[in-house]
Amino acid sequence: MPHNKTRPTSPLSQHYATQLNSYDEVFRSEGELQPHWQPLLREIDRLGPAGLKRRSQVAQRLLRENGVTFNVFDGLRGMSRPWHLDPIPLLISAEEWSVIEQGLLQRAELLNLIFLDIYGPGKLVKNGLLPPELVFSHTGFQRCCFDLALPRERPLVLCSSNLARGPDGRMWIIDDRVQSPSGAGYALESRMVMTKIAPHLFRDSHVKRLASFFQPLRDRLAKLAPQNRDNPRIVILTPGPYSPSYFEHAYLANYLGYALVQGADLSVRDGRVWLKSLEGLHQVDVILRRLDDSFCDPLE
Repeated sequence: MPHNKTRPTSPLSQHYATQLNSYDEVFRSEGELQPHWQPLLREIDRLGPAGLKRRSQVAQRLLRENGVTFNVFDGLRGMSRPWHLDPIPLLISAEEWSVIEQGLLQRAELLNLIFLDIYGPGKLVKNGLLPPELVFSHTGFQRCCFDLALPRERPLVLCSSNLARGPDGRMWIIDDRVQSPSGAGYALESRMVMTKIAPHLFRDSHVKRLASFFQPLRDRLAKLAPQNRDNPRIVILTPGPYSPSYFEHAYLANYLGYALVQGADLSVRDGRVWLKSLEGLHQVDVILRRLDDSFCDPLE
């Protein structure tokens, strides 16, 4: 049963209910308000239930006007599911995020090393650290890519991890995805909407900017270009409008300044990839793939 604790710090906290034996994001165990939640709770108290509802409605209107959807398809019937944004964000302190960030960086480094080994020397399998049937029978394993020349420095440009808070307060990784992971575009659009409906809240809370993610991504993709690194032609390869996360593909292409292409827009000649255009063919330096491996080869 919920346990009510009376806290005189704000009107909201007077009616705040916590679940016993579970981690509380807002209040510490002794009932003290977490410092990084103070600006948001003051804002919620100022708005009240009616104001918070209006803010939520404005957020959903902006998302709808911007065409933010996550598509769900069932056979021949298609459905575009609107993207929903909670007006009360989950706040993570800078100190805690520093620990989480280091863990995610370490995990990404591990995934890169595993990837290089599986498609290279195979020491993990040879030394019995990974069962061979776990690797070679996996539907995601591409035999045609075995021993393929790969960039030796972190070939996995993007990876994503789903996090959840455990009952002891620690963050746990539920799963990872390294094959065309989604989420960055939706996070960016959600941030854009939040800055419009609550601009002063971002200022008071000193929110970490997302530019620290996207600028290194641009730099990394440029370094992958075999030539013309100062001004490489980078494209985002999408399966098309029927992809569940097609909005994100188009959104990122526009934000990063890359061309959004499908397979029919590209041509391979003399071992190089070319982009078709009305002016002719343009050589492509880097492809940021947003479709799974099995959909890349038209002959498969």
